[in-house]
Amino acid sequence: MSRSEPYSDVWQTPDFSGPRYSQSLARGLAIMECFKPGRLVLGIADIAEELGMSRSTTHRYLATLVALGYMEQDKSRKYRLSLRVTDLGMSALNSTGLREHAHSILDELRHRSTFTASLAVLDGHEIVYVDRLVRYQRGQDEADIGLGIGSRLPASCTAMGKILLAHLPRDERREMLSRVILERRGPKAIMGKKALLAELKGVLEEGYATEDEEVAMDRIAIAAPVCNESKAVVAAIELSAHLSTITVEQLADGLRPHLIAAADRISARLGHRREDEIAASE
Repeated sequence: MSRSEPYSDVWQTPDFSGPRYSQSLARGLAIMECFKPGRLVLGIADIAEELGMSRSTTHRYLATLVALGYMEQDKSRKYRLSLRVTDLGMSALNSTGLREHAHSILDELRHRSTFTASLAVLDGHEIVYVDRLVRYQRGQDEADIGLGIGSRLPASCTAMGKILLAHLPRDERREMLSRVILERRGPKAIMGKKALLAELKGVLEEGYATEDEEVAMDRIAIAAPVCNESKAVVAAIELSAHLSTITVEQLADGLRPHLIAAADRISARLGHRREDEIAASE
């Protein structure tokens, strides 16, 4: 082992063994996972340091990813993910059929409410937007904060994220919250884990969640759960708005029934049946 290549295997791959496990593929995917919101452009040194690999090894993997079309290099010789990665993500989202089942209902909800309607799923401690239908009106651009399909936000400070966290199995929720770092994105973000747990308990009791300037200044939202055939909460939908157009209390009081009804209709398309529907059919 040369001194110029101190230890190219420092990066800790999962403890898999056997002829079917490819460490090279795992490393390539790990490099792509380094690119996150707030870290969209990285240099070789940044990636090498994060993964514990040598710069020469990192450069070799990056060159391969560029050649395959999954990475791009800018004029400063730094790297970013290419749109080909977005295509993969969209293919994964569309393969679930969730967006297809929900889109027309979200569109109807958007027009009925006059606010932006969205659909998201949980991925680790973040939500991922599967669909987002914007209703343009005063202040809406500020409330949207550049969000689109595939965008991610911390689950702990979003209405949809609270829905999805609240409905996790208790042990899974406790384990996730023990590892998550709460972020102060908006002026009213919840920064204490006890306060967050209390909020999630309220979500389970009320059947919906609110977001009040927790992601960004003047952005508010309400969310409701979407269930599948086995009664598991697999997604959430929301209505979001700018605080200049409506308060979070008005949004919840006036539009919660429409939001929950839309969530129930999407759930029905996924095969879910409410308890009262089951009882009525027996």
